[in-house]
Amino acid sequence: MTAYFRTWSPVHPALERLNLFALHGTEELGARIARILGCDLAALEERSFEDGEHKSRPLGAVAGRDVYIVHSLYGGPDGSPNDKLCRLLFFISALKDAGASRVTAVTPYLCYARKDRRTKAQDPVTIRYLATLFEAAGVDGIVTLEVHNVAAFENAFRCPSVALSAAPLLIDKIMDIAEGRDICVVSPDLGGGKRADVLREALEKAAGRRIGTAFVEKHRSSGVVSGDLFAGDVANSVCVVFDDLVSTGGTLVRAAKAARAHGAGKVIACVAHALFMPGSESALTDVSIDRIIATDSVPPFRLPPGPVRAKLEVISAAPLLAQTIRRLHQAEPLADLLPYQA
Repeated sequence: MTAYFRTWSPVHPALERLNLFALHGTEELGARIARILGCDLAALEERSFEDGEHKSRPLGAVAGRDVYIVHSLYGGPDGSPNDKLCRLLFFISALKDAGASRVTAVTPYLCYARKDRRTKAQDPVTIRYLATLFEAAGVDGIVTLEVHNVAAFENAFRCPSVALSAAPLLIDKIMDIAEGRDICVVSPDLGGGKRADVLREALEKAAGRRIGTAFVEKHRSSGVVSGDLFAGDVANSVCVVFDDLVSTGGTLVRAAKAARAHGAGKVIACVAHALFMPGSESALTDVSIDRIIATDSVPPFRLPPGPVRAKLEVISAAPLLAQTIRRLHQAEPLADLLPYQA
């Protein structure tokens, strides 16, 4: 069996009733959040047994505490999405059994969130089943970053649910790259129009000038992508293709090529979740994409050294997550952090 032990020290006085945990695989992001909050991660034990079973328990008192668990539910070397989800659910229940007054799951990348509607007969709506599992475990709230479909996410959960946009994390870097040139935010499909508009509005506020918008038509059926329409004026602009995640990279490349064909001067691909599945290391070498910006909600561990890695810049989501946790703990408004509700 293997076990992971982490120590802790008292939190900042303003957060004295708060406990912040990070489960195995998300310790680095959790530590960044803790530093911003002015606390250390709370101590816990995670133990794996020879047959693949496991247990997790807090090592300090949690009775009457406001507890936050940071755990990004992507598949990787630390376990599959199912493994990580199961560990998180069990730990939530263990905390409630130990008397925690409130337990909030902070899942920067939320597994199964893409399966939010029926596209074929008798399809599952998996995000709804996921919500049922969290609520059965006793969670009091959930926070996630750039979820695939905000409305589906909020409708699936009956407990308080917070859907954060990655836009505030990307603004400064995009402005630096643009160097005062015209900017146009491109949605790689019509379904991502609201996401692109949130980033466009944030950039307009920061830049104090008009930011353009464009859309690429995209239809997917049985793995086949189609659609040729492109709407928007991108001539000589720095185009920002914004999506919730990158998997094989095909969607980003397709949108970048369309923008280039319509006169874009430079293309930046921005995503919240850098999955970089096999094939992306070759697809994203395409010269249509100049730069790639992603958050650390999913570390780019699958991406080998090479031309795509050289294009990539990772920006930490910790400041936004820390601010959200602090406000939730102190019962302060979140309105300005929730642009999808505007």
